[in-house]
Amino acid sequence: MKRKITALAVLAGLVLCVLPAKGQTLVESVAAIVGNEVIYLSDIENSTMDAKRNNPRARLEDLRCNAFQELLISKLFLDQARIDSVIVTDDMVEADLNMQINETIRQAGSEEALEKYFNKSMVEIRRDIRKALVESHTISEVQSTITSDMKITPNDVRRYFNTIPRDSLPVIPARVQISLIQLDPPRSEENKSEARQKLLDIRSQILAGKSFSVLAIQNSEDGSYINGGEIGYKLKGELEKPYADAAWSLAPNTVSRIVETKYGFHIIQIIDKKGDLLNTRHILIRPKIQPGDAEEAMGRLDSLARLIRKDSLKFENAAMRFSSHQDSRINGGKMVSMNPSERINWFSLDELDRDMYMVVRDMKVGEISEPYQTLDEIGNIVFRLVRIDDEIPAHRANLKDDYQFFYNAALMKERQASYQKWLTEKIETTYIKISEEFKSCKFLESGWLK
Repeated sequence: MKRKITALAVLAGLVLCVLPAKGQTLVESVAAIVGNEVIYLSDIENSTMDAKRNNPRARLEDLRCNAFQELLISKLFLDQARIDSVIVTDDMVEADLNMQINETIRQAGSEEALEKYFNKSMVEIRRDIRKALVESHTISEVQSTITSDMKITPNDVRRYFNTIPRDSLPVIPARVQISLIQLDPPRSEENKSEARQKLLDIRSQILAGKSFSVLAIQNSEDGSYINGGEIGYKLKGELEKPYADAAWSLAPNTVSRIVETKYGFHIIQIIDKKGDLLNTRHILIRPKIQPGDAEEAMGRLDSLARLIRKDSLKFENAAMRFSSHQDSRINGGKMVSMNPSERINWFSLDELDRDMYMVVRDMKVGEISEPYQTLDEIGNIVFRLVRIDDEIPAHRANLKDDYQFFYNAALMKERQASYQKWLTEKIETTYIKISEEFKSCKFLESGWLK
């Protein structure tokens, strides 16, 4: 429920900040002029309404002034973008636009529900969000130029660290470095055949008149079963190629033949198509593993573990030779964060999946686990062996163990200082006219009024 409210609130902020909804009778009075940019009273009122929904106890006047301040700052960046001829291309916006609309339709339940929520048609919602995203990308481009050459040295980090009172330093939770070896169960033809046959039976029931959605709820092994198999509007490139190729070739009200992907086997049905977006539902059946398959995989891992413990085989070499875990095998089995901005190999215990957490929580550095069965990132059964490579116990933050933490914080502080310096200079040199109605806002005393 929290996720649904958040998603709709984010989209509400985008939509309401662009144009008045149908039926609104707000007079388009000008609240401020910033260079060549204009802020209308409706812009402020719409943002205030959105903020009030999220914070109903806040004073309305405070919310209005906060909304006004955010809009003034945004217009400064947009005015600078005009001066610098910053261009935001369609490619930069379209992916975000489709993703935003698709996710929010899914959260709202349907296009009709979303249209009712905003009292706008999908064409209007799409247009408004596109405008807001273009502005957002434009502002980001300008902001990136302000700090593009910013670098900080170890001395800068040390000076930042020394400004923090020791009793104010945060407590860093325990972190570990982990290596793993993963084996996939053999996908025998017998197992695949059983999965295909089950799907063929389900497909026959659909063709005989049974509801695809009901059968998805009853049989699908994908998380979308809860929505009757519906996965929402997707671009072709967002889907597994075999799935996408089959879906895009389907005629309306037909059911695909069986499609195999890395997830398992699917049958697919088109719900709706809008331009490059396709909304489909599917039923996924994963090949089951036989008891003998599990025993074989666990036995192989147990043998590898014994060789590694006797120093007859290096864990790193075993991972590179035998592991099926693509993200770690190239690193000799060492797990690395998938966050592209970090690529770090330290994990707090609460970042681990439940099965791995239960295995490693009492292990010591250098210890190798017993083989265990779990689910991989896409929900398929796999078998793993893990080793604790290193550990940092929970502790009060310090420069030696947490340099990256303080580096990021120091860099953020420098960026904020650069943004503030830029804003101060930009306010001084930009033509700004404020309506009398808003001159009581306290923040305006910091140079906005001229």
